[in-house]
Amino acid sequence: MERSNQFVGQSLAFLDAVERASRAAPLNRPVLVIGERGTGKELIAERLHHLSPRWSGPLVTMNCAALPENLIEAELFGHEAGSFTGASKTRHGRFEEADGGTLFLDELATLSSPAQDRLLRAVEYGEVTRIGASKPISVDVRIVAATNAHLPGLVDRGLFRADLLDRLSFEVVTLPPLRVRTGDISLLSEYFGRRMAVELDWPNWPGFSSRLVAELEAYPWPGNVRELRNVVERAVYRAEDPERDIDQVQFDPFESPWVTDDEPRSPSLPEATPATAATPDASAPANDFRAAVTAYERSLLEDALARNRFNQRATAAALGLSYDQLRHALKRHKLQDTAA
Repeated sequence: MERSNQFVGQSLAFLDAVERASRAAPLNRPVLVIGERGTGKELIAERLHHLSPRWSGPLVTMNCAALPENLIEAELFGHEAGSFTGASKTRHGRFEEADGGTLFLDELATLSSPAQDRLLRAVEYGEVTRIGASKPISVDVRIVAATNAHLPGLVDRGLFRADLLDRLSFEVVTLPPLRVRTGDISLLSEYFGRRMAVELDWPNWPGFSSRLVAELEAYPWPGNVRELRNVVERAVYRAEDPERDIDQVQFDPFESPWVTDDEPRSPSLPEATPATAATPDASAPANDFRAAVTAYERSLLEDALARNRFNQRATAAALGLSYDQLRHALKRHKLQDTAA
């Protein structure tokens, strides 16, 4: 059965977010969509596009976290043949593909610093320059961007351009997590359950037991609607009797009597050691705020690297950063050669 993407919900927090997106849709202005994973940020982007005058134009999606740092700029802005190794022919970037429509940038916070610089120019002037080209190309693109990161905090830490954030935040739509959407858990469970029953060719829908509904409503849903859908569909397909109320559910599909929490899940990487507060560098001048902050940030990085045996991915996890964000921080403090 083909999945159809649509909004399902009745809570005021959810409806307010959808209404805000609907009001912003007709305006030719950028919109930021903020929310935890699984809250439906891509659905909001689709709504912004389809309710706008650009609805007949292309809706182009790019996940900024899905590409290596050295390919992001080529993917966004395109490249000329021979501009770098492997560029055998000219390629249009996502901006050119989205000309006359909407470009949805998911995981915006993971964009590298050079890509942020080029994105700012594209937003300000409506021009992009392919890698290896000398002349810019005019594009008419509306930007919708999404992230689960706190962008103002990243700006304060020097990991995101303040002027780019100013350009992109004409409107900010914040999606509520499922745990605060009163009444929506049972509504969504029924919706996903019925849809799965149709996919399984059940003659009717037996529903969930009251005990199971209470379990679903009490669960915190860290993965939000996406996690709820998986849990509900798994419960329906595992049900042995389609004529009886569904009464069993498994929240954690990895739960097993043969696997314990003590066993390493990813043996290829050392376990990340949580970062602890480093002592500010007393050598930094007390009257120089920027120097003191820079020295403190460097000491945090050095301490976290040492605690995680100079493994960059483990260090990023310990500091609560993405891998690219850590790489930029290490480069800024000239520590990249000390990390593996």
